[in-house]
Amino acid sequence: MSQPVGQALERVDGVAKVTGGARYAADHTFPGMLHGCLVLSTVARGTIASMDLSAARAAPGVVAVYNHENAPRLGTGTPPMQNATINTNGQIIGYVVAETVEQAQDAATMVTVTYEDQQAPQAGIDDVLGEVFLLPNQGELIVGDPRAGLAQADVTLTGRYSSPTHHHNAIEPHAIVAVWDGDRFTAYLSTQGVGGSLRSLTGAVGVPPANGHVLCEYLGGGFGGKTSAAAGPYAQFTVAIARSLGRPLKLVLTQAQLYSVIGQRAEYRADVTLGAKSSGQLTSLIHIGTQQVSRNSQQSFNPNRSIQRLYAVPNLHTRAQGARLDLPTGQFMRAPEFPAHFALETALDELSYKLGMDPVELRIRNYTDISPSTGLRFSSKYLLDAYAMARKAFGWARRNPRPGATRSGNEYVGWGMATEMHAYEGGPASALVRVGLDGIAVAQCATQDIGTGTYTVMTQVAGQALGIPVAQVKFQLGDSSYPAAGTSASSSTVPTVTGAVDKAAKAVRATVIQLAIDDPASPLHGLTADQIVTEHGYLFAAADRSRRVSYRDVISKHGSPVENTATSTNEPGNSCGAVFVEVKVDARYGRVRVTRMVGAYDCGRVLNRQTARSQVIGGMTWGIGTALMEHTTYDHRTARVTNPNLSTYLLAVNADVPDLDVMFVDKPDPVSTALGARGFGECPMTGVPAAIGNAIYHATGRRIRDLPITQDKLL
Repeated sequence: MSQPVGQALERVDGVAKVTGGARYAADHTFPGMLHGCLVLSTVARGTIASMDLSAARAAPGVVAVYNHENAPRLGTGTPPMQNATINTNGQIIGYVVAETVEQAQDAATMVTVTYEDQQAPQAGIDDVLGEVFLLPNQGELIVGDPRAGLAQADVTLTGRYSSPTHHHNAIEPHAIVAVWDGDRFTAYLSTQGVGGSLRSLTGAVGVPPANGHVLCEYLGGGFGGKTSAAAGPYAQFTVAIARSLGRPLKLVLTQAQLYSVIGQRAEYRADVTLGAKSSGQLTSLIHIGTQQVSRNSQQSFNPNRSIQRLYAVPNLHTRAQGARLDLPTGQFMRAPEFPAHFALETALDELSYKLGMDPVELRIRNYTDISPSTGLRFSSKYLLDAYAMARKAFGWARRNPRPGATRSGNEYVGWGMATEMHAYEGGPASALVRVGLDGIAVAQCATQDIGTGTYTVMTQVAGQALGIPVAQVKFQLGDSSYPAAGTSASSSTVPTVTGAVDKAAKAVRATVIQLAIDDPASPLHGLTADQIVTEHGYLFAAADRSRRVSYRDVISKHGSPVENTATSTNEPGNSCGAVFVEVKVDARYGRVRVTRMVGAYDCGRVLNRQTARSQVIGGMTWGIGTALMEHTTYDHRTARVTNPNLSTYLLAVNADVPDLDVMFVDKPDPVSTALGARGFGECPMTGVPAAIGNAIYHATGRRIRDLPITQDKLL
């Protein structure tokens, strides 16, 4: 059987994207389509006393203006625009509908609002440190006796590490086009989960799921900000208002609106205490993490799973705490473990210097195949291989261990590293595979491609299972009417969808083989199924390849397509790796340049080396921005974002990113139903900020525990 899985197949959707053939949510237009624009609050805590909508309603092209008094009542929870209460600055309080987007945007500026019962907001963890509480969805874990472990230590270390609020800035803005046909609607939605979004939208407008249809054929970046929860109210109101007006309705959020409507990575701080023997063996690890949650929700999205699973420590205490602030509910943001992981990997680097031990050696001495939090052995873990590969490729053996000892001209040179780890989700997924009379295979699944390469990888999986060239296989996704799959988040798509596609394709292959060997006129008649191989769109006798027949001929003679729908379930798991970084720091101005990065990763079997490498490049780039520049700032008097744009919310660009060296261990996970692959996409970001911070310390002797590491902190 031909083996496309594992090859660096170019993206099958690449041509459509670079030529403009790919249609995103906002690209859909319909006759008579209206356009919407949101009106947002300008205070963080209070009540709407009055809203004057008259000028907006009288503006050219305006069809309707909604606020809390006349907005459609939604059937899910207590979303905004259902009462006069203001919970956050930038909350949705109005929705203007007009014939053109320019008319809607212009009229939205004409809405005037008077507030009452205003209260001073709280916008930072420091404002509410005395009011923290245990987060119900993360809680507290104690293994052994952490205090006794500290008493047994030869060396202890305590530090506080923090990361700021971050906001999503996907290249495609959040958008929806809602179209009703009688009592049924279709929503073209920028979403990471067509199935979850269908349930959210139908529940909100009070129709059964069968009366809704969500489509997202292409997505211009998700990263957690386009889950069905994040898409909630703005999409729900669009569907409801489109029904009320009886016309198609489009809403595209502006860049600035994303900073309050969608949610954010929560501000985070961790108090870490480590105890270790002089040999480097950890005796105790205490990690108390505090993160921002909203005033009216306890949802939290910055987990500490890697802290609980990564290193061999007999005494472990993790606690996840919430601090209620007058900010929107946080959302997942790739990778959600990073804030907690940054604290641990920075603290370990500090411990290595205190012990006089190489940072890599310290981690190797605390390597484990058993999760400290559960006592269970990992199905596979090749982290030691990743350390060895990356360390050798980077040239770590040449490192002078003394901070500040290496210079190049006017710049200090520093080398740092960190372990990377991401816990991915499992679960069930279903897929349909059909081979038509023309021999062309089509696979369908209600999953998404958020830029990770799902189209391509699943085409490879289906083609290999069938023995049909990938050029004759088409994978279709992003349609809620297809067999169900979960949200594309927490690196769950490959581990869940792969098994379903493979299982369905193999069932189709088995059926076609049976048709061939049952046909007296077939050259394969009389053979058994295990004597048949399939390659290049043909069925061959394994012992005599001159005896062959094509899929097309078998199915054409059969008279109807052959299809199968299958469901597969995969368990959650972990992927890991190691990243090594070189930085150069200007001795006078404190400017930091990342000049080299090397990463090696254990993600199970690599299904496509090109798309997997692309995930690493994205993670490394994101990590550079997170370490050195990316952060949201608030006016603490109003809890309003002061940098809601890409001129002041800085992201890493091409000039900030060096050549990246990426390697994979590429050993299958024996329990994975995804052909040995694991969830991986978010892993390559988790350790990069710590590795950069550790390299900066090695370069300068300055330890910065508060991200981002900007020039003012180094001067």
